[in-house]
Amino acid sequence: MTFTTARPDPDPADAEATHDLAVELRSVSRGFGDVKALDDLTLTAPAHAITVLLGPNGAGKTTAIRMITGALNPDSGSVRVFGLDPGVEGEQVRRRCGVVSAKPALYDRLSGWDNLGYAAELYGLGRGDAAGRAIRESAARFGIEAALDQQVGGYSTGMKTRLALARSVMHGPELLLFDEPTSGLDPESSHAVLELIREMADTGSTVVMCTHLLLEAEGLAERVVILDGGTDLIAGSPGDLTGRFWPHLVVRLDAEDPADLDRVAGMEGVVGYERDDRGLEASGSGAGGATVQLDDLARVPEVVFALAAAGVRVTRVEPHVPSLEDLYFAVRDGREAFSEQGRGTSREVAA
Repeated sequence: MTFTTARPDPDPADAEATHDLAVELRSVSRGFGDVKALDDLTLTAPAHAITVLLGPNGAGKTTAIRMITGALNPDSGSVRVFGLDPGVEGEQVRRRCGVVSAKPALYDRLSGWDNLGYAAELYGLGRGDAAGRAIRESAARFGIEAALDQQVGGYSTGMKTRLALARSVMHGPELLLFDEPTSGLDPESSHAVLELIREMADTGSTVVMCTHLLLEAEGLAERVVILDGGTDLIAGSPGDLTGRFWPHLVVRLDAEDPADLDRVAGMEGVVGYERDDRGLEASGSGAGGATVQLDDLARVPEVVFALAAAGVRVTRVEPHVPSLEDLYFAVRDGREAFSEQGRGTSREVAA
């Protein structure tokens, strides 16, 4: 997949813009033997917002998170978190971060209280009354206070995730990092995790979340970075990105024979056309459709009448609001976005 326009570098003179970034990875590469986990990755996360790293398994999302915490150092490029270098000032960075992963590292033979107590010491809260209050408040927040005396090895998957969440926020972090936080959870626990993410962002925290679940990202993301092969393909707010790929009126057309819709592409007023057969395999239906971009609302009946005159049996006509799923597949499939000059994609779409 190739994109022709290089991403713009930030203006160093723009001090305010730099100050508003909680996380900055610039041209970061990292290899493990012959495998390049990150390849010239540039990623930024604004302060006090939810940034979602979206991509398939193996895209480099987890490695990026480990770079942010200082658990890994880049082979090349730079990493800054609140202006600090995690590779040099890792302890300071980690005390300002909370991390929740799909498989949180918990001590199964210790109680929930001891797990949180150990974390409190690492966060600099000590062992006194302040640490005890932080443990109790954090545990109560996630509904695990009654299980604090139990060994963690006996916790359910959902309970372990709640404990990991309690551990991640007990020190009041400015930055929360979630790496596939709902993996393996039941719907109720997943919902609770996503509600926490919204709540933390609403109270001023910065959130960076990795996921490959499009619906999970849909309702959360204020900024999206789509990764694949260890590099960033495109980044921006969901609204700006979808507006870039679908800047005109979008209509969904279905027909008994979706191939008949291909004649739409050459009609007057049609500025974009894409056959969409992704839903067919799941439905098993013989019908299929396409998304069509039109330069004016008045073109809708013109297109439908022209198809009917050609003998095409149109089964559905409705407005279509492009989703994050549409965006993901458009980028994954190498489609170019519209620019003021026509087609052509920048890796960074400014908000």
